[in-house]
Amino acid sequence: MRLIIHWILNTLALFVVAYVVPGFYYRDWIALAIAAAVLGLLNTIVRPMLYVLTLPITIVTLGLFLIVLNAIMLKLTAAIVPGFAIDGWWWAILGALLLSIVSMVTNALVPSKEDKR
Repeated sequence: MRLIIHWILNTLALFVVAYVVPGFYYRDWIALAIAAAVLGLLNTIVRPMLYVLTLPITIVTLGLFLIVLNAIMLKLTAAIVPGFAIDGWWWAILGALLLSIVSMVTNALVPSKEDKR
């Protein structure tokens, strides 16, 4: 049940980003929900590998490269999901920043397993 709630909250976070950032486009709510699911899968499977590969750059930039890594995940999601598009890299970076902030707020609304003890 918590997975579905997180998926809905991530879809809402993507909606906020698409509403605020002019370079984000989506066809309908279904495309946005699929994009949230694909982004979650990419963040689970691909992002850890890219994180390890780019660790030296991340260390040199004091962690700021993680924003670029999040933008790469967003652009990859836009390439995979029909009906979800991002105009350019600058919009993807801005969207990654905003998505991180909105996701942090929405994830604070759902208690984790540790909070239930």
